[in-house]
Amino acid sequence: MIAILDYDAGNIKSVEKALQLLGEETVLTRDRDTILSAEKVILPGVGAFGDAMANLEKFGLVDVIHEVVDRGIPFLGICLGLQLLFESSEESPGVKGLGVLKGRILRIPEAEGLKIPHMGWNSLHIQNKGRLFKDIPEDTYVYFVHSYYLQAEDEQIVKATCEYGTTIHASVEEGNVFACQFHPEKSSRFGLQILKNFAAIGREEK
Repeated sequence: MIAILDYDAGNIKSVEKALQLLGEETVLTRDRDTILSAEKVILPGVGAFGDAMANLEKFGLVDVIHEVVDRGIPFLGICLGLQLLFESSEESPGVKGLGVLKGRILRIPEAEGLKIPHMGWNSLHIQNKGRLFKDIPEDTYVYFVHSYYLQAEDEQIVKATCEYGTTIHASVEEGNVFACQFHPEKSSRFGLQILKNFAAIGREEK
């Protein structure tokens, strides 16, 4: 069973539907015991960094997320869920992120002819052998919606990048923690394959 964290963020239902399409059992929850008994946990979301952190605090999910990570349960952040895993964001000065991974969330720099938010399809450069990208070809197009981007402190955790006025760290992996800035649930068959790869982590070793 895959637990999807319910913290009143946008775009959670589409992640649930994509996983169900893959035949995965899901539960939308903020219950600690349910989350800690799940096989895997996903933090999706669209919205503002500061509001999201306030909601995670309000629902008691900050400590639960750290416990999930400490227990080695595979954890996937999607879009805003990726950003929340890091230390801070220019979107919400003074608000601390979860700090599970080291890095900053920066505003995409203004440039002539560049629309912000970065919205639509963009191609990925895949690197550093990320487990989410098994059977995913180089230059696969995936779907993005964001105005802020990740600059990870450790380049080795970056498993995919894309270019949009700057180099965006589009996916990271460290231990049992995975995250994508793009939306795999909206990224056609290769996006579904990325979710399928996440769901398969740990199962192939049993």
